[in-house]
Amino acid sequence: MPINVTMPALSPTMTEGNLAKWLKAEGDTVEAGDVIAEIETDKATMEVEAVDEGVLGKILVPAGTEAVPVNDVIAILLEDGEKLDDQMISKSDGQKKKTVPAEKPVEKTKSDHPIIRPSDHLPKGNRVFASPLAKRIAADKGIDLSSIKGSGPRGRIVKADLENAKAGSAKAPAAYAAPQLSDDEKVNEFGMVYTEVPNNNIKKITAKRLLESKNTVPHFYLTIECVLDNLLAARKEINDQANGEYKVSVNDFIIKANAMALQSYPAANTQWTDAALLQFKHSDISVAVATPNGLITPIIKQAETKGLRQISEEVKDLAGRAREGKLKPEEFQGGTFSVSNLGMFGVQEFSAILNPPQSCIMAVGAGEQVPRVVNGEIKIQTVMKATLSTDHRSVDGAVGAEYLQHFKRYIENPVTMLV
Repeated sequence: MPINVTMPALSPTMTEGNLAKWLKAEGDTVEAGDVIAEIETDKATMEVEAVDEGVLGKILVPAGTEAVPVNDVIAILLEDGEKLDDQMISKSDGQKKKTVPAEKPVEKTKSDHPIIRPSDHLPKGNRVFASPLAKRIAADKGIDLSSIKGSGPRGRIVKADLENAKAGSAKAPAAYAAPQLSDDEKVNEFGMVYTEVPNNNIKKITAKRLLESKNTVPHFYLTIECVLDNLLAARKEINDQANGEYKVSVNDFIIKANAMALQSYPAANTQWTDAALLQFKHSDISVAVATPNGLITPIIKQAETKGLRQISEEVKDLAGRAREGKLKPEEFQGGTFSVSNLGMFGVQEFSAILNPPQSCIMAVGAGEQVPRVVNGEIKIQTVMKATLSTDHRSVDGAVGAEYLQHFKRYIENPVTMLV
């Protein structure tokens, strides 16, 4: 009785594969478990085992054939003494498929690729013959195939033989047992346990905008070092004089410095459109805030007109309401420039993705004490790295570099923010 050899599904998501090479030639004797062909998927090259014994009577799909659908007949296996006739040839023999030059059939040699066999966990000295589907069902239900009597050709175990078998009645070795899952846990095609965390609207919108930004905007990055010692001294004096009434942060200085720099160098306070370059009058600074629902960027509007205390109070208010999901649309939509600060987490340096349609975002790292050479002498200074990401269409390298010089001047000499 002829047996059709079909293109196997080597993974749950596989729909087609490339028949890379035949390791057996027509007329060769095949034993169950022999590797007869190599199949290429989008992830790996794997080997196909014969599930029955016999003679390879006809190869219907030549080596080099691409995009062979799963379950298409690729060859016919005959019993000893059985002859091939036209009625045995599958309809798939006449299908047109794109091919590449076929390799010559190789002699019976061992392949260098690892052989992946669903039955490798079974005792080698007591091989059990079963269909690939039966093996998968047995693995899922924890059934020992050696305890099942097959009803297929030459005693082969098929799907029907497992329908009445009790799940877990004779489990395979523990290393291959199905994992015990809680109600919210699932297993992917690789056996990895996971839980699903649904994406809310904020995360979906953020993901869509950042993907659009990274794919459509030509990002350009510039990093500069700023000495913070004068700023830290000014901050300490301001907070000491506040007597607990308010407290400004380093990030408040960074927001103010960017707002002032955009005023002194307006070429960076722009937005690209196909028709024209938009140059904004005010410095509306978007501040990246992490919330339980995702990232959001509330805006300090006209930040150049506000003092450090007012900026500090607005940031605290906006960030608090952002985490509670109580921001109004006009409080986080728009802005001309963004600031993302991860310094409080100890991050020294990073590059941020632009917040479209803005042209610039500054990624701020932690201030660290480092030895530096100043006028021929080694001094310990507190240094912060700031990386400017720009839309190269509106803020090119020269404009970005010039802007950072203005920012650096305000950060290193905070008293100039008052002028």
